[in-house]
Amino acid sequence: MEFVEPIRDKKKIDDIRKYLSSNKRDSLLFTLGINSALRVSDLLSLKFEDIVDVNGKPVDYIKLRDTKTNKHNRLPLTKKVKKAIAEHHMENFKGGRGDYVFCSRKGTNQPIQRQAAWKIIKDAAGAVGVKDVGSHSLRKTWAYHSYKAGTDIVIIQDMLNHSAPSVTLRYIGITQDEKDRAVLSLDL
Repeated sequence: MEFVEPIRDKKKIDDIRKYLSSNKRDSLLFTLGINSALRVSDLLSLKFEDIVDVNGKPVDYIKLRDTKTNKHNRLPLTKKVKKAIAEHHMENFKGGRGDYVFCSRKGTNQPIQRQAAWKIIKDAAGAVGVKDVGSHSLRKTWAYHSYKAGTDIVIIQDMLNHSAPSVTLRYIGITQDEKDRAVLSLDL
């Protein structure tokens, strides 16, 4: 398994979003992925009924059962995610509310495969000069930026279903150098 990193540079996140903007499905995959703690398997299992109400408007929360842990999860949707859902829904919704959001273009009502999601993210990141990225980077990116924004590591740990804060810090790539800078920057 290849080791991937979070996307730390917000400018690069914007560049990837711009790169993907011509494909609403892929743009939504990226936008929802970096704005949630969802695993790629959970993202790919989403159906339209999970993200839009009966009137076709984005819901306030996604409610799902985590595929790895089988725990119930309720995830609020940000403004950018709702905008991406509305754009994708208008362009791609042709069937029933039970259709997959990230539907394969092979003519079947099946979601894209994990490998396809990986290729979408890796190619987009590569196009803007970001390396060591894959589909799992989406979840890591959310966790990294949540931590940098001041979210308590225990909350992030809980959302990622990690066993300890140290696991979460290692997962998002908080290094010893960053720990040293944090201590040295105070110098009380």
